[in-house]
Amino acid sequence: MNTAANINVVHESEAQRQHARVKLPALLRFQSKNKERIETRVLDLSAGGLSFSIGKNQFSVGDFYKARLQFQIDSVNLGLDVELQVRTVDTANDRVGCQFHNLSQQDIATLRHLISAHLGGEIISVGNLLHTLQRENFTKARKSGGGGGMSAFGRFRAVAFSAAIFVIGVAAFAFILQSLYNLYFVTHAQSAKVNVSNMQVTMPREGTVQSLLPEGTVDVEKGAPIASFSASMLEMLKGHLADDQLSPAKVEELFGKQMKGTLTSPCNCKVARQYVADGQFAAKGDVIFELVPQDTTATITASFPYRSLSQVKPGTRVSFWLPDESEPRRGRIVSTDLHEGGLSSDIRAQIKPEQPVPSTLANQPVEVVVDRGPTFDWMIDKAIAAGL
Repeated sequence: MNTAANINVVHESEAQRQHARVKLPALLRFQSKNKERIETRVLDLSAGGLSFSIGKNQFSVGDFYKARLQFQIDSVNLGLDVELQVRTVDTANDRVGCQFHNLSQQDIATLRHLISAHLGGEIISVGNLLHTLQRENFTKARKSGGGGGMSAFGRFRAVAFSAAIFVIGVAAFAFILQSLYNLYFVTHAQSAKVNVSNMQVTMPREGTVQSLLPEGTVDVEKGAPIASFSASMLEMLKGHLADDQLSPAKVEELFGKQMKGTLTSPCNCKVARQYVADGQFAAKGDVIFELVPQDTTATITASFPYRSLSQVKPGTRVSFWLPDESEPRRGRIVSTDLHEGGLSSDIRAQIKPEQPVPSTLANQPVEVVVDRGPTFDWMIDKAIAAGL
């Protein structure tokens, strides 16, 4: 047995035709270079071209013609306008081979359907042909290259756009998650302020008041004079005079005499408010000054809606923000009661800060929240409550 390689053997895929060539009845009409009208029968036809008889005409390789290819289907003439280029001229066999140019997708689909039906022995009908033309017979061309045929700038723009969409999606998801968390786990106080126990300086006698503090003074030391008052002698001696001493002349004499006194600071305090203006008359017991001790411990007073009663029980940890501070401070609710000591729709909570709050921030607004989410401190509190 001879096992030597035969170098003359050619594989079928290397020699087969690109398009199947069939002898399909068709008529070709076109004009020659001499403007002569030519009508001839098609010898054979494929999806890439056709051939016809030379006859008495003259053709050259490379000639270009616009022709009309006609088929007879169910007594209906089907015409296709085609562009032909002469590729071969075989005078010995009376044959001219032409190639199609610029065929539309519908023309290509029509030719392929006619050729496939002829090869399969099927009867060509107008209905089948129309059905073939209505459907999508072509697919989109594949993108070439690893980058899909895009330039470097195009790829960068596509990546940037995808990244932007991803960031927007993550931000939207985070916003929704944060909103749900605040809705179910966070309780905000309706209002809150820094609360400092204050001291009041009252009027000892009826009379007029005159402040002794320089303008703009805020801090005063214990025992320092803060105001003077003037009262009539009659007011001072009221209740100490006998009936025989209350003659009209004596009363007029005592009323005309004035006694002056001084109000002093009971502590190292900050002047929070002056209630009686200079030179104004004040009755006995009226509050003249409100003072805030500088060494006192400030607390936070917050107001919560009544529906949040279960979330603001004594012992609950809270977070609060002081004015001009971006980081929160921590505290714990020590007591709760209703506003004005009676039935009310608001709960007043007293909060003890973990770190001292300056008393100089008295009556300053504060933001207070109760976070019941699963934080690390929350887990520690749960563990301690469970006795672990």
